[in-house]
Formats: sequence, C-alpha cells, structure tokens
Amino acid sequence: MEVILKEDVAKLGARGEVVSVAEGYGRNYLLPKKLAVEATKANKAVIEQMKASSVRKVAKEKGDAELLAKQFAGVSLQFARKAGEHDALFGSVTSADIAHELEAKGFTVDRRKIELDQPLKSLGEFSVALKLHKEVTVQIQVVVAKQDNEEPTA
Repeated sequence: MEVILKEDVAKLGARGEVVSVAEGYGRNYLLPKKLAVEATKANKAVIEQMKASSVRKVAKEKGDAELLAKQFAGVSLQFARKAGEHDALFGSVTSADIAHELEAKGFTVDRRKIELDQPLKSLGEFSVALKLHKEVTVQIQVVVAKQDNEEPTA
C-alpha cells in the first residue's frame, strides 16, 4: 500500500514523502492517527502544490533573514552589571536581556534565536550568535562592563 506522509514518522520517512507500507500498518496505524493519507492521484497533486508553496516560503524567509543580517553589521550591546572580586558578576546576562536590549535598539529578535549556551557571568567582550534562519547566522558583540557605584554615602 502506498501512502503520503502528513507528518515525519521515525524509521519510515519525512513529511510529504510517498512511501510503501504493509496494508495493516497503513490501515490500522497511519491512516487512523492521521499520520498519512492514501497515495491517490488527487492527493499526490495536492502534496506537490504544498511542496512548491513551502519552497517559495522558505526562500522568502531566507531572503528576509539575510537582509536583517546585514542590518546587524556593527551592532554592539553594552551591559553594566555589579561585579565582585575577580570580575565575577553578581547576576548574569541572559538571552532575554540581550533580546530586550536589541528591542530597545529597534530590532525584534526572539530570545530563542540567540545562541547562548550559558548566561554570561563575567566581565568582558563576547561574540554572540543570532540564528535568524537555519542557513543565516550573524554575530553581534556584547560588552559586559562593571557598573559604577554612584550611591551617596551618609
């Protein structure tokens, strides 16, 4: 039996693929769980249209991401944080902090697109990657400096 997968199925195939499966597996598992549809001529035509639409959408998203990457050229973010001995921060600079600072500069970037393995917990300059698209990544500079203590003493 030939079916067109509507979702990725482990050890079988990816979404949109036409695969050959056993009759029982197709009728009793894939079709009732809506993981696949029968591979008729009409369904194949619909899948081809969906694939073409998906290719156009991905190309547009990639183009938009490349334009946005050009705008990030030379962008540097400054953070002033309290630090103790050995330049260790009392807090940290997280991806949410970076996203908030980018928003203040006029860039809207989801914090999940900021590739920061661990929050920044020391003073210094860091290069942080922004993954704007699966094929477009840009680096921005993040500078963490010691906050001036301007508290009046009594």
